[in-house]
Amino acid sequence: MRPVRALTALLFAATALVATAQPALAKSRIKDIVEFEGVRENMLVGYGIVVGLNGTGDALRNAPFTKQSLEAMLERLGVNTRDAQLNTKNVAAVMVTAKLPPFAATGSQIDVSVSALGDAKSLQGGSLLVTPLMGADGRAYAVAQGTVQTGSISASGASGSSVSKGVPTAGRIASGAVVELETGFQLASMGQMRMTLRNPDFTTAKRVADVINARYPGSAIAENPTIVSLRPAGGDLMSFMAQVENLAVEPDSPAKVVIDEVAGVIVMGENVRVSTVAIQQGNLTITVREQPAVSQPAPFARTGNTAVVPQTDVSVDEERGRQFLTVRSGASLATLVAGLNALGVTPRDMISILQTIRAAGALQAEIEVM
Repeated sequence: MRPVRALTALLFAATALVATAQPALAKSRIKDIVEFEGVRENMLVGYGIVVGLNGTGDALRNAPFTKQSLEAMLERLGVNTRDAQLNTKNVAAVMVTAKLPPFAATGSQIDVSVSALGDAKSLQGGSLLVTPLMGADGRAYAVAQGTVQTGSISASGASGSSVSKGVPTAGRIASGAVVELETGFQLASMGQMRMTLRNPDFTTAKRVADVINARYPGSAIAENPTIVSLRPAGGDLMSFMAQVENLAVEPDSPAKVVIDEVAGVIVMGENVRVSTVAIQQGNLTITVREQPAVSQPAPFARTGNTAVVPQTDVSVDEERGRQFLTVRSGASLATLVAGLNALGVTPRDMISILQTIRAAGALQAEIEVM
């Protein structure tokens, strides 16, 4: 029995070693690469006024909408100020925005953002009065009110000097709005659900459908590179989606090089390939220096004046090109990066090299310049 046990242990160790040596696939959950139809946030916006500011609000002469809003609010409360000369700086007109989460129930609370609309200096410490938040259809889905928190510092002196950190004219109210109207999206009554890939791709859409059909045969169809339709066999869409979104799939990505010339950032995908090409990089630097010199006439000369004459020195420094770097056909991303690093190029030089390789037809990838 001992030889049999020893052989079994040896085979088990060999199997574990082979499994460890295999590269791990970069799989992602379906819920992390798709959006579900109808399950989305809705943008809300409203107009309101913030009161209680410490003299940092709108100047009513420069912001007539603030004055009109203040008068209308006071009239609703039974105070007539139409003929009065209002001159307060403790009020500011603001725009209030929020995102209504999917399936938000009546009575739930959401965060809101408050931004000054006039010439207010700061909203710190102010209180937003009751403000209806409207959706794209013109209906009020939430009502906001609360104390504005900007998280900024602002100070000024009598001479006009000021110091500010952050943006004091914009802030947030945590849980500052109460949902008053639901969107009415009924997921349980739906018999079909469509998923939208965040990065459309034929291969990825086909893999998502195959993974779902392997678990639930005949329930998924890849309509196009963006949309995969689902139809549960049992009819319970909620339970079906809860199981489908946790399935793992390996997404595919096109060969692309993204270049941000302003920041000098280069991002290359793993599928980038390069045909056989030779690269040599060198820099040409031209320096122009000007120094003022004084020109004076000869001693005891009756003619001529002292003058400043610029002296120009032009120098040309051409960096000797390093030896040619040859990249073989079908080289991978790692080979390309290692070769460019071997030349000792800077990120901005690397951007020019990649664009030149693309112009030569040796870079099998799409270049996107931001």
